[in-house]
Amino acid sequence: MKYYIIAGEASGDLHGSNLIKEIKKLDEHAVIRAWGGDLMKAAGAELKKHYKDLAFMGFFEVVKHLPTILDNIKFCKKDIEQFKPDVLVLIDYPGFNLRIAKWAHEKNYKVVYYISPQVWAWKENRVKSIKKVVDKMLVILPFEKEFYEKWDYKVEYVGHPLVQVIEDFSKQRHASFKTWSEFGRNEEQQKNNKGIIALLPGSRKQEIEMKLPIMLEASQHFHQYRFIVAQAPGQPIELYKKLVANYSNVEVAFEGQTYSLLSQATAALVTSGTATLETALFGVPEVVCYKGLNLSYQIAKRLVKIKYISLVNLIMNKEVVKELIQNELTVNNLVTELDKILHNQIKIQQIKADYSDLKNLLQKETNASARAAQEIVGFLQSTF
Repeated sequence: MKYYIIAGEASGDLHGSNLIKEIKKLDEHAVIRAWGGDLMKAAGAELKKHYKDLAFMGFFEVVKHLPTILDNIKFCKKDIEQFKPDVLVLIDYPGFNLRIAKWAHEKNYKVVYYISPQVWAWKENRVKSIKKVVDKMLVILPFEKEFYEKWDYKVEYVGHPLVQVIEDFSKQRHASFKTWSEFGRNEEQQKNNKGIIALLPGSRKQEIEMKLPIMLEASQHFHQYRFIVAQAPGQPIELYKKLVANYSNVEVAFEGQTYSLLSQATAALVTSGTATLETALFGVPEVVCYKGLNLSYQIAKRLVKIKYISLVNLIMNKEVVKELIQNELTVNNLVTELDKILHNQIKIQQIKADYSDLKNLLQKETNASARAAQEIVGFLQSTF
């Protein structure tokens, strides 16, 4: 059968690649065309658009790039019609994918949505339109199934794919991460470092340029630690080198080594998003950082109805990790909160206990990618 899969971000590329692998186990003749990234391509998809050409964050930024976005939507529709898939699989990325879902439904394509849009955060009534255009919804957060039930929409909870991804990583033996500046460090220098602080400033250029400088300034209060920035997929090393040039205790890990970095980190400063959950599943105490353009933030603040921005706190429905949002994200505040998760043993133990509860909650379903593939292939088979 023919599958057309659309993912618009780095996390979608990761989950899409694992989904593709599982689909191929169930359907050995699967032909897959996709929008995504290098991981989906390596898993066997014919890649039509890379997510790095699609990622625009914030309301102002979307308006600014609207002509490009509209061109991408037009190209996507044309490519789907040329490919004639048996099913369209949409992974998160709601601003784009919901538009494609509406069009695809009108064209009588079967539509499966994997990783639900966060309609529970704002515009709940969008569920009404989603019900009309999405044939099957697969959700990955425990509370989402109950949320959709109140709208009389039956969805399937498949578990969170990151649990299996990180478990598989942890079972393997991995070499230490490498950094771009490591060749200038001798072994004795590395031994003298007491611990590693991971810096995960996001995957998009504009969020890296906005948040990383604040993280870097905070690092200057902790010279006894080695600060390592995780290079995001698709972002050039020159972007990071320019930003970290004047910070002697900061290095940049090679692209694709975030998990190796987190597996050795003592603590982490993490931008809001999937990375907050990844960090928690590695058991690393973290401070969540968010700062956007003021106009975008003010609009979002008036629309979003959730208490927290990090997945960790949302899933647990309480403050497990500290969130520093917009004007709260200052160097002084970041230094204060980082000091707590490095040196306050009561705080550290509480975070790790909550992380354990979080993992148990997400492990009620094992191997979400396999479950999702079974749902998709089974759905297709039942409609022929």
